Amino acid sequence: MINACIFDLDGTLALTLESLARPINRTLQHFGLPEMPRENFRYYIGNGLDTALRRALADAGDPEGRFLAEGIPLCRGWFQADPLYGVTPYPHIPPLLTGLRDRGVSLAVCTNKLQPGADAVIEHLFGPDLFQVVLGQTDLLPLKPDPAGVRSILRRLGAAPEACLYLGDSGTDMETAKNAGVTALGVTWGYRDRQELQSHGADRLIDDPLEVLDLVDAAR
Repeated sequence: MINACIFDLDGTLALTLESLARPINRTLQHFGLPEMPRENFRYYIGNGLDTALRRALADAGDPEGRFLAEGIPLCRGWFQADPLYGVTPYPHIPPLLTGLRDRGVSLAVCTNKLQPGADAVIEHLFGPDLFQVVLGQTDLLPLKPDPAGVRSILRRLGAAPEACLYLGDSGTDMETAKNAGVTALGVTWGYRDRQELQSHGADRLIDDPLEVLDLVDAAR
């Protein structure tokens, strides 16, 4: 029986490229570097905003990361000023979430997005009460693919790993799920391709969010 479902945020629950590209490109501009194309951010993000900035700096002409230390607080500040810019939920995500809730499945988010940004996006898109836990980047836990965040969520929900599904759109997400001993569902509507999900250990690929309800029903 499945009684818990943990979601990545960027590229899984919501399309967030614009909200991340804008502060990073603004940081590049600050240092006199060219902006990066929107599509590049599909591969920059996933391991936290600081890492995304480092990757963008490298492509923009700063492979040594000379501007990284100064750029991180600037980029974080510009992101936090408007974390909802251009953010929308993916199709069928809202009915998936309500369907899981109606089936008694506990819902949580585990993301490498900064905690205030994660809280803002989740509450804006889905309200304050749908998710029992929203766990973003803080100084208290290491980033994914370390399993500490997922394990913390499982303890807070009182859920066993074998009764939990983890949905994500990247190899980092699949590694996180495998490291934590939970079922890894790779979503194909996000930022990375099917090959990456499969090569990093996805137990199953999901092409439509509502397929998850069938999996939960089948496990009853």
